[in-house]
Amino acid sequence: MKAPALLTLAALTLAGCARDTRAYPSLAPRAVEEKGFAEPKVQVAVAKPDPALDARIGALRGTLSSLARGFAEDAAKADSAADRARGAAAGSDSWLDAQTALAQLDDWRAQTSSLLTDVDLLAAERCAQLSPPYPALGSLRDAIAAEADQQAQTIARIQARLARA
Repeated sequence: MKAPALLTLAALTLAGCARDTRAYPSLAPRAVEEKGFAEPKVQVAVAKPDPALDARIGALRGTLSSLARGFAEDAAKADSAADRARGAAAGSDSWLDAQTALAQLDDWRAQTSSLLTDVDLLAAERCAQLSPPYPALGSLRDAIAAEADQQAQTIARIQARLARA
């Protein structure tokens, strides 16, 4: 009699396990999976014309032209001074003249670098206002950066021709 009672108890226990009360998620594709994995198209905001900013950019371009012109004139003088100092010992008069000319070039380069900083600040202000990028401002920044790089290369080229201190 104990065996039938145990069998009944086992049958009831197994019957309780057969009934699943938990809800499992469906294995059917979800809505998000049907959309695919392609990047969504993002609309890029276009900057509206800003006459005040355009005037400021024009003035900054004029400043860049003046700096480039001044640097080029003084670079020719520094080149001549470096030619005169070729082979001269460090500390000689011709070497000091060339170093003085290079110092003037460094001043022009510093002014160009300062102009680049001003343009970067102008762009940062636009970003802080959540304004879209202004193409003319980006173009000006690229032009200033290219001029600054060219100036640094010219200074390094002239400096390399002089005796080390």
